[in-house]
Amino acid sequence: MREEDDMKMVRNAVGRKIPVETDGRKNIPFKGIGKHRPEGNKAGPPIPTGADYHNKVLKDLDQVLDRVNLFNGMTVSFHHHMRNGDVLVNLVLQKLDARGIKDIVLAPSALFPVHEPVVDLIKKGTVSHVLGSMNGPIGKLCTAGGMKKTAVLRSHGGRYRAIQDGDLHIDAAFIAAPTADAHGNANGIYGPSACGPLGFALADSLYADQVVVVTDNLVSFPAWPWSIEGGNVDFVVPIDTLGDPKKIVSGTTEVTTEPDRLKIAAMAAQIVRDTGLIDEPEFSFQAGAGGMSLAFIQYVAGYMKERGVTADFVRGGSTRMLVDMLESGMTKFILDGQSFDLAGVESLRKNRNHIETNPFVSYNYHTKGCFAPRVKASVLGATEIDLDFNVNVNSHSDGWLLHGIGGFQDAADAYMTIITVPLYRKTNPIVVDRVHTVTAPGEVIDVLVTDHGIAVNPARQDLLDRLKGSDLPMVSIAELHEKAISATGLQEKPRTRDNVVALIEWRDGTVIDVVQELDLE
Repeated sequence: MREEDDMKMVRNAVGRKIPVETDGRKNIPFKGIGKHRPEGNKAGPPIPTGADYHNKVLKDLDQVLDRVNLFNGMTVSFHHHMRNGDVLVNLVLQKLDARGIKDIVLAPSALFPVHEPVVDLIKKGTVSHVLGSMNGPIGKLCTAGGMKKTAVLRSHGGRYRAIQDGDLHIDAAFIAAPTADAHGNANGIYGPSACGPLGFALADSLYADQVVVVTDNLVSFPAWPWSIEGGNVDFVVPIDTLGDPKKIVSGTTEVTTEPDRLKIAAMAAQIVRDTGLIDEPEFSFQAGAGGMSLAFIQYVAGYMKERGVTADFVRGGSTRMLVDMLESGMTKFILDGQSFDLAGVESLRKNRNHIETNPFVSYNYHTKGCFAPRVKASVLGATEIDLDFNVNVNSHSDGWLLHGIGGFQDAADAYMTIITVPLYRKTNPIVVDRVHTVTAPGEVIDVLVTDHGIAVNPARQDLLDRLKGSDLPMVSIAELHEKAISATGLQEKPRTRDNVVALIEWRDGTVIDVVQELDLE
C-alpha cells in the first residue's frame, strides 16, 4: 500500500484508491483476506435498570417518539425481513420528519423499492445519508451525489461486525416484529405479517441505545420462540399492520426456463459433482432465490438422489425448493437467515430441523469463528467479474449503484465459491478487464460459470486437479473476456467525478473500494 501524491488517497491490496478519511473517520484499507487483525473490545449500550421498565407497552408510535431521545443527526436502524412489503421504515421516518428532526443517519440492514419515499426525505434534509445496503432509487440518488455525507455499504456479516465493534453506533432501533409480547420478546414466524427469521435485527437489539419493538400481533407473555429477547427492549408498540407478507419474496422464486440460464445452472451443479464435493462427508451448499439458483438446486438435488447423498445442511435464504429437500430427507437441516418465500416461513414454524440463524453465528468475521467457511459450495450471481476474478455486485457497468452487498462477501467464504452469470447481458459484457466496483476480491472467487464456458481461478490448483477428466468446457477467464468483447464490442467506461459517494467495506471492516459520483454532464 502506498500513499498517493495528494496524501488524501491510498491504494489498498486490490489496487483501488480509497480515502484516508471519510466524514472525520479514518478508513482502514483492505489488506487481503485474513490480513487485518482487529483490536479492542466489543461496543456496549448503556446499562439500564429494571426499575424503569414496569410497563413497556405504549399506545402508538407517537407516544413512543415522545419517550425516545430524539435529536438532529441521530442514527436510526431497521431490519429488512419484510423486504418489499415493509411499511415501518417510511412510517417512522415520516413521523420524525413531522417532528422536525434533521440529518438522520439511516442504518437499515437493507432498503427496497418500497422505500422510495426516503429519496424525498434525503433531498429535504431529514435524512443525511445511508449506512447500509440500498438499491433502486435510493442507490441512484447516492450515485448522483444526492446525499449530504458518504454512504457505507456492508455485507450482512459486516453490518453485525460494525455494530458490535462500535463502528456503527445506533441511537434508536425500530424492530418490526410479526409477533411480540408485552415484555418485548419477539419472533417472525407467527402472526399475519409472519416473515421468518428476525436475525438481521439481533445486533440492533443488543447494541442500540434504545430499542423499540413494533408489532401487529401482540400476544400474551411469553412469545416463544424469541428471536429478540425482551430484556434488550425499551418499548413495545402495537400498530395495525407491519406490511404485506406476500411481498417478502425476493425477485424470482420460480426456476428459470431460459435455455442459457439452465445450461449455466446445470454446469454449476456438475462442478459440485465432478469435484467430488457431493460425495464427501459434511456436504453442504448455499444458493439464492433467483431463477438460475433454483435451477442449480434442482440439478444438484438430482445428482444427490443418484448417489443417495444427504446433505449435512443447506444454507438459506429459505425457499420452497430447500423446504422440499428437508421434508424429503435430502438434507438434515436448513440453516436459515431469511425467508425468501412463505413456504420457508411455514417450514421454520413447524420443522425443528429448520433452524433460524443470525449474522453473528453465520457470517460475523470478528468472532471466534462463524459457520460461513463450513459451507462446501456457494453459488452466487454478479453484475461483473474481471480478469483477476474480482467481482462486482453493487454497481452496473454504467456506474449506477443499484444493489446492496447482502450476504455475498460472507457466503464467498465457502470452500468453493461459484459465480454463475451469462457472458453478456444485452450489449454489456459481464466478463470485463476491470470491474467498475470491487465488492469481493478475486482471492475468494474460485469458479466462473458462463453459458460460453467455465473458468477456474488459477490459484485453486486443488480444484483444477479435482476436475481432471471432467467433460466440462474449461477455458481461461481471458478467453471468456475475449468472447464477451467479440459479441458486444468494447464498452465505454462510465465517467466519474472525484467525489466519493459511498464506501464498500469488506466484511472485516477494511475498505475494499469506493463508489464515485457519476459525471452526468
